[in-house]
Amino acid sequence: MSDIRYWIGLSLVPDIGPVTARQLISHAGSPEHIFRLGVRGLLSVEGMTRTRAENIANFSGWDNVEKQVKMLEQRGITVICYGAPEYPRVLQEIPDAPVVIYVRGSYQPDDRFAIAVVGSRKYSPYGEAVTQKISGELAVAGFTVTSGMARGIDTFAHRSAMASGGRTIAVLGSGIDVCYPSENKGLMEKIAASGCVVSEFAPGTPPNRENFPRRNRLISGLSMGVLVVEAAEGSGSLITAATALEQNREVFAVPGNITAKTSAGTNLLIRQGAKIVLQTGDIIEELAPVLKGFIRKETRQNSELSREEQELCAFLTGEPKHIDLLAREIGLPVHRILDILLSLELKGVIRQSDGKRFYLA
Repeated sequence: MSDIRYWIGLSLVPDIGPVTARQLISHAGSPEHIFRLGVRGLLSVEGMTRTRAENIANFSGWDNVEKQVKMLEQRGITVICYGAPEYPRVLQEIPDAPVVIYVRGSYQPDDRFAIAVVGSRKYSPYGEAVTQKISGELAVAGFTVTSGMARGIDTFAHRSAMASGGRTIAVLGSGIDVCYPSENKGLMEKIAASGCVVSEFAPGTPPNRENFPRRNRLISGLSMGVLVVEAAEGSGSLITAATALEQNREVFAVPGNITAKTSAGTNLLIRQGAKIVLQTGDIIEELAPVLKGFIRKETRQNSELSREEQELCAFLTGEPKHIDLLAREIGLPVHRILDILLSLELKGVIRQSDGKRFYLA
């Protein structure tokens, strides 16, 4: 492997995408040799245009590259080059894998057993509950949960995986040092501490709209399959699903209300042949032939419930229910119900969603 500066420099050359960059590396042997070829030598590479050759030969961003390298070292950000032992093998399978990826945290060998969980930013209580349930159960089974750290379904997927003691990977549509959305700064720090944050974009890159289709191909590229929980027609989650098919990944979808816009995309995916998911086991069953005994068995023992806890559970389902509605149905003061709910939550029997709404885990 040549100096990391040449790898970063190659990734910054205008109009040189991952496919072209890898062709050049194959021809020259290393990024360092690419920059020494000159225009004439570069034009001998199949498919190389004069404009691209001149962009490489005239690249003048080395001061910026040097600043980046120093900043990355100071912040503990790792740069992984294509072909390096640390580069995710599953990502190398896709035809347009990036020549460099920026990583906070660490990518582990078992992260190849990853399932992407994606969906709408404008989620419903149903979508929130399903995401938390399935993401948590996937994490307990040993899968890494991959998503894009967007608002809504992505955020719930990351949080639930970590809350269940599992690993999660966040793939950014911005530079590794740019948190988007900004309110997920704390979430990004937690993911970096216990899992992995990944970006192919140079540090400082803003979350421009055109970045997200590129990000989506990495979400699916790092995963065995993609689960779409909620998605409107034409949403980015459907782009991720389409990319997954191109990458020979499995596509799963959760059915939803036929009158809800956030379910139009997932219902369409099912009609087009995506695997319908009614429970986490549907995903595991579909992937069983390639898992080879990887799945962990849940070791948590069922906690004994008091009479009051059992009675309260009888009023709960998988759909989030507001505390005020529970108080009216059960006939107990809100403060007493909150005490019981806290005990049930600590035992892992229930979960809480936004706005003091509770549901069975």
